[in-house]
Amino acid sequence: MSKVFDLWNEVGGAFGPSGREDAVREAIAAIAGEYIDDITTDALGNLICRKKGSGKKLLFAAHMDSIGVVATWIDDKGFIRFSQVGGLFKGDLINITVRFANGTRGVISYEEKTPFKDLTMDNLFIDIGAKDKADAEQYVQIGDFAVFEAPRFEQNGVLCGPYLDNRIGCVTLLLAMEQLAEAETENDLYFVFTSQEEVGLRGAGAAAFSVEPDIAIAVDVTDTGDLPERKTPMAVDMGKGPAVKVMDRSVICTPAVCAALEQAGADCGVATQREILQFGGTDTAALQKTRAGVQVGAVSIPTRYIHSPSEMCAVSDVEGAAKLLARFAVGQN
Repeated sequence: MSKVFDLWNEVGGAFGPSGREDAVREAIAAIAGEYIDDITTDALGNLICRKKGSGKKLLFAAHMDSIGVVATWIDDKGFIRFSQVGGLFKGDLINITVRFANGTRGVISYEEKTPFKDLTMDNLFIDIGAKDKADAEQYVQIGDFAVFEAPRFEQNGVLCGPYLDNRIGCVTLLLAMEQLAEAETENDLYFVFTSQEEVGLRGAGAAAFSVEPDIAIAVDVTDTGDLPERKTPMAVDMGKGPAVKVMDRSVICTPAVCAALEQAGADCGVATQREILQFGGTDTAALQKTRAGVQVGAVSIPTRYIHSPSEMCAVSDVEGAAKLLARFAVGQN
């Protein structure tokens, strides 16, 4: 297995839906401590790793939270109703396994009398095999969060499993940090693993407000346009290199930063693609709007089946993104 997989398996396996990122933060901090000068955690739970310098302040951000579900009601037979934490698509949820923080597992299913085409989240429930409500309440309480439980594997240079979004962005930053550990640069580098991105980009803005960077770069996943009968054409393919974001629904990236990211890729032999994401957004928007405004860019990992338990990306795209970011970090004067 690749080093990318090993890091993802460690970081991706930590329980960490939005607002419950503690285990992910601990896993990342244990790895990052070898490469940077200090680590702090702010009130929102952002993990801020700094490699000190006297030059430009460069902030690299990847959100460490994931989507999930939260228990909202338990009926008399012990079936658990839930609400979504972040964006969910009901077609990805039927008959999948979820895991609560205490290790309790359950299966999401649906009211079978409801025609599938008419299903909404209100028709779904979690079955933990409880005998009744009292039995279920021994394992799950109202307000408990759960995440996807599915295997992670590497095959033919491709990763597959839950929560590449965005633990693979965190892995990318860790790889870049390792490459920069002995690099010569005067720049003041901040690697920020942000909280609560999936529920409104909440952590990134607070972190950027504190750091006051000259330039901020978000690292996240992006959709691809390489699947059969794609309804929305998109010029990003899995395995053809990391994507430099031009814009999405929430942000228009700084042209000079985009150009510098592409040049960094060219300088270190990493092919890049250009990303225009027509639906959704990332931490980039929150970074851009902090204080009086920040110059921003974003590097994205092309990923299929985002927000499902079986997301997929290429190892080579992750390795290329880390190499590009390290080159960018030392090239800003």
